[in-house]
Amino acid sequence: MERIALIIGATGGIGSETARALLAAGFRVRALNRDPERAKKTFAALGAVEWWQGDALNPSDVVAAAAGASVVVHAANPPGYKNWRGLALPMLESSIAAAKAANARLVLPGTVYNFGPNLPVLLDEAAPQEPVTRKGKIRVAMEERLREASRDGVRVLIVRAGDFFGPRAGNSWFSQGLVKPGKPLRSVVYPGQREASHAWAYLPDLAATIVALLQREAELKPFDVFHFKGHSFERGVAFAEATRAAAGAPNLPIRRFPWFAIYLLAPFIETFREMLEMRYLWKTSLLLDNHKLVAFLGAEPHTPVDQALRATLSGLGCSG
Repeated sequence: MERIALIIGATGGIGSETARALLAAGFRVRALNRDPERAKKTFAALGAVEWWQGDALNPSDVVAAAAGASVVVHAANPPGYKNWRGLALPMLESSIAAAKAANARLVLPGTVYNFGPNLPVLLDEAAPQEPVTRKGKIRVAMEERLREASRDGVRVLIVRAGDFFGPRAGNSWFSQGLVKPGKPLRSVVYPGQREASHAWAYLPDLAATIVALLQREAELKPFDVFHFKGHSFERGVAFAEATRAAAGAPNLPIRRFPWFAIYLLAPFIETFREMLEMRYLWKTSLLLDNHKLVAFLGAEPHTPVDQALRATLSGLGCSG
């Protein structure tokens, strides 16, 4: 029986990577975009993905694209951190309507924004969600809305992960903060407290995890949450050290992120204001406990960090 998956946000890092993983698993994959012809040309590397015209803010567009689907992946985020309050929940409502109409499993790639700074270092799925930021509160509201939808018959899967990296990660801390895409590595910037623990998610591994869970749909709960461990570093700066080692230049300098410039420009640039609000995640040790995921799947998909970083640097044009 043909399996169909609809992805909302297929042009983003996790959306495009999940599309690849679903195609490899034999799914027929659709992607919603306001300009499907342009998306098809720009993202030709996604191959067999079927581009459907529509707006994620228009429930009828999403419902139409989801007809016959067994999976709806909600990987849409407001671009550039802008207008989360005005866009995030309305877009999610469209995906909920589509999943309900199609009787599909709704998948949300989750984040650590839900968690505040005053928690143990290692967090499992039951950790209290007490965010101190606007965006964290919106993320909690999204998950609460999904829990409510699950009581109304919508099956939900949330997979929480740390900061993204990968050869096609798009707008991520790695590509926008640690390195300069398109240029050989001359240094690595590290935004956090060097000794604070930090979790990273290699997107091909995260996408493979989502698909592995979907392959066992019959065993999932109506509302299920899993934590993806990814590449966890007890010393956060060890990730920067691994990055320069993967580039074949282990003695490159590791520079501090220019937070002072972000503070100066924040009154004029919304993206910078949002970055400052989330800065606590670079000061606080936070890792994700994946015991539930490993117990369910047997193992978490995991690419060795040197291999993952080499692929990421190559994909970003930072090699050689």
